[in-house]
Amino acid sequence: MMQQILQDMYIEPDLLAELNEEQKQILFYKIREEQVLRWNKREGRDTSQALNKKSDRRGIQWLLGSDGEVWVWVMGEAPGDKPFEDIVEELMEERARKQAQREAQELRRVKEAEIEKKFRDAMAKEKARFVAEKWKEETDDRKAAKQEEEEDRIREELKKYEEEERQRGEEEIRQTEERRAKELYISLKQEEKRSERDDKEWQEQLRRSKAADEEMKCKARWARDEYKRQSLRAIEKGLVAGLSGLFHKAHPNGSGHNRRRGAVIEHPTPPAEASHSPVTSTGQLTSGHYRRRQHRRYSNPVTQSLTECPVWIRPPRPNSQESIIRWFKEEQRPRRAGYERSSNTIAPWFHGIISRQESEALLTNAAEGCFLVRVSERIWGYTLSCRTTFGFKHFLIDASGDYYSFLGVDQNRHATLADLIDFHKEEAITTSGGELLQDPCRPKSSTTGYGGLFM
Repeated sequence: MMQQILQDMYIEPDLLAELNEEQKQILFYKIREEQVLRWNKREGRDTSQALNKKSDRRGIQWLLGSDGEVWVWVMGEAPGDKPFEDIVEELMEERARKQAQREAQELRRVKEAEIEKKFRDAMAKEKARFVAEKWKEETDDRKAAKQEEEEDRIREELKKYEEEERQRGEEEIRQTEERRAKELYISLKQEEKRSERDDKEWQEQLRRSKAADEEMKCKARWARDEYKRQSLRAIEKGLVAGLSGLFHKAHPNGSGHNRRRGAVIEHPTPPAEASHSPVTSTGQLTSGHYRRRQHRRYSNPVTQSLTECPVWIRPPRPNSQESIIRWFKEEQRPRRAGYERSSNTIAPWFHGIISRQESEALLTNAAEGCFLVRVSERIWGYTLSCRTTFGFKHFLIDASGDYYSFLGVDQNRHATLADLIDFHKEEAITTSGGELLQDPCRPKSSTTGYGGLFM
């Protein structure tokens, strides 16, 4: 996701709101680095073009004035020139007039087509009616003559009505043209005033941005050094995920099954702290967008019924509890998500599908460092909730790829969910908060159902 954000230079507001201040600064620093990189590339192209132009020996000479300096003419200040304001007024009036004329011409064409169609159909109907009557009364010459006279009279009346309709339409078009010209002129004047006001605001924002750049660079540089230290620490402990194929061979549930999978995966997204709430916080997590199309077939009895269904196209984010349960059974259980590292026992810190309020209620009387993991209802992944001195913290865990990592800033990638939990029992989740996972918060025996994930 970080590559997509840097490519588009845009991050969705709901995802940005999930990041803390340190993560926002790091994200802003990476965006600034990408802007500088693009600027340098463009400057390199401009420099090469300038050198090619210098190689051409042709040149120019400036016209000099009586004082020996380069002669300069300022529009509106020379004798006989109109003031600049008058020239701008005339240009705006001319633009408005031409635009109104074009619109009036189009309206005139549409009106003419409507009039022609209307009276052409009327003439055709009348002619058909008279022809039918004429054939019926062919033997009566007097009636036939009267019918012809009536047809001529009606034809003349229709032509008269057509001309009147055309004149009324022309008058409406003329009035519309005049009104539109006035509206366009007023709009151009307002746009000119708005442009001047926006320019002043932009200058002020630019000044503030430059003042904040230096402070953000220092903080981002410190965070980057801390990330390198954690990465080296993870490599030493052997907890960083390597090739995803090695992981699939390592766990017992996924080594002997035949799979057929077709996937389109976006670039892996950087991890981040999802939210920070006090003890009385009652919000809900938001998430980024992940898109993956996937169909897997397993030979074990648990998932045999799922493979017989049509191919399931996973949406960008969960849209119902049924889709979450299906995703967990088809993709996460074969990867032993929620289980202890070396047994088939469900980990004591895994609670399945519960809400944010329920997780905070379980952690209310717990000690600092107590934690639990629940399935996220906003992204394809999990939420790690832990008790801190000042309340609760919730971290999003991205599980849309072949690894597990926190969502928001660059963090380590782990082959299993249990690896991520064990790693952060010794290494802090964030450098600013220093959160270390201590004791797992066990589910209550009376409410342990895991949301139907293991049924």
